[in-house]
Amino acid sequence: MTKSYPHTRSNLVQKKSLGQNFLVNEKVYQFMVQEIAPQKGEVIIEVGPGEGVLTEHLAKSEARIIAVEKDHRLIPSLKEKFKDQKNVTITEEDILKFDPKKLRFDLFADPRSNLGIFNYKLVGNIPYYLTSHLLRITLEDWPKPKSILFMVQKEVAQRMTAKPPRMNLLALSVQFFAKAKIVKKISRGNFRPTPKVDSALVKIIPKEKFAFDKLFQKNFFQLAQAAFQNKRKQILNSLTNNLTYRAALFVQGSPVSFKDFLNQKMAGAGIEPTRRPESLSVEEWERITKAFWPEQLSA
Repeated sequence: MTKSYPHTRSNLVQKKSLGQNFLVNEKVYQFMVQEIAPQKGEVIIEVGPGEGVLTEHLAKSEARIIAVEKDHRLIPSLKEKFKDQKNVTITEEDILKFDPKKLRFDLFADPRSNLGIFNYKLVGNIPYYLTSHLLRITLEDWPKPKSILFMVQKEVAQRMTAKPPRMNLLALSVQFFAKAKIVKKISRGNFRPTPKVDSALVKIIPKEKFAFDKLFQKNFFQLAQAAFQNKRKQILNSLTNNLTYRAALFVQGSPVSFKDFLNQKMAGAGIEPTRRPESLSVEEWERITKAFWPEQLSA
């Protein structure tokens, strides 16, 4: 028989504003621990520990657990629960404002890598309203983790892991920095209160060999965002209509039109201009960016 955890143990009413739906299936917790695989000497940052059930499982390892909880009502019970476990730290903070650099990850650098991979992992049950923003800051701004395991709405997980011809901006924003795959689908009945949608666990492994600087990233997403404003249109038409940052690309007074200019760049990248944005892979978007800004490659 599968063990479950009553969601009323702390006698708190879940906050809809925080997207609180607590997981109550023991087997799913065990699966999460297996996937995150905490090791001695690692740092595990847990986003939104809630009542500390996953925290309790993770704490059995010799990893250092940093549990970041926004709901101040849960902090006293969490601190009481883990007061005797020196490897668990409970932090009351909004994860979007959390500064992981204060944890001195330089002390936890992975000795096997000289590519900027840090010896920490990230795990959490992420509400819908938080997903895109949290992914952006963790992949773009935080020290690069060894792995990320997020529980998100199933539809969001499918968007994150999409491939051509179903690519989208969320998929690009994740897969530009990392490899992502759904490792388990979890029905809504495993949560209390029961949400209206199913969930999925997504495992994200940041790319070790990431060769693009901040300027390349900016240009990459500038092109993609312009194209996906009209994702059903041909990419050439979408870029012609929506790409506003023309000054760095196109010299006014040129003998060719802006659309012809874009067409030339697309041809240089080996991309057929009649294709639709959702049909392009991450690698093809990288080729387009290099074709549009070739001077960056020799800088």
